[in-house]
Amino acid sequence: MNLKKKLGMGIASAALGISLVGGGTFAYFSDTATADATFAAGTLDLNVDPTTIINVNNIKPGDTMLRSFDLVNGGSLDIATIDMSTNYTVTDANNNNSEDFGKYIRVNFLLNADKVDVPVWSTTLSDLKTMSPDVISGNFWSAYLGERGGKLAAGTRDKLYVQFEFVDNGQDQNKFQGDSLKLEWTFNGKQGAGVAR
Repeated sequence: MNLKKKLGMGIASAALGISLVGGGTFAYFSDTATADATFAAGTLDLNVDPTTIINVNNIKPGDTMLRSFDLVNGGSLDIATIDMSTNYTVTDANNNNSEDFGKYIRVNFLLNADKVDVPVWSTTLSDLKTMSPDVISGNFWSAYLGERGGKLAAGTRDKLYVQFEFVDNGQDQNKFQGDSLKLEWTFNGKQGAGVAR
C-alpha cells in the first residue's frame, strides 16, 4: 500500500475514534418531574328506620293509623331524588273476595305530624302500585325534598309521616273481614347532577 493510502486510512481511523469518544462525552442539563392523581368515588347509602313501618291488626273501615319513619342517608353524597315503588300481596281469609283490598287502603303523605288534616298527597295503595316513579316524585317527593333544601344531605336523617286509612265506602264491606295486606315500599335514592371541582 502506498503512503497516501496509509496516511488516508490513518486519518479516517483517527476521525472515527474522535467521533466515538466525543459522542460519549457530550454534556447537557436535564431535570424530571412526576405528577399523580387520586380519584375516590362517593357513596349513596339510603336506609329506612325502622324497616317495619306499620304492623297493625283488627282494623275496620274508617280506622286511621299515623306512622313515622326516618329516611337515612348514611353515604357521603347528597341524595337529590328519591323514587319509590309499591308492591303488596293480599291474603283473602275466606276466599270470598275478588276485589283488591289495596283499593280501600288510602295513604296520606304528610310533611309534619301536626298537619294530618292537610296531607301533601293522598292516594290508595292500589293506585300507588301502578304509578310511575315520576308521578310519585312530582306529587310527593319533590315537596318532601323541597322542605329539606332540595336534597337529603349526606350523613343526615329526616322523619317522614304517613297516615294509612281503611276507607269506609258507606257500603257493605263484609267481604274484607279477616283479609290481610302485606305492603312493601322500595326507596331508590339518586345523586344530583355532577359539578365542576
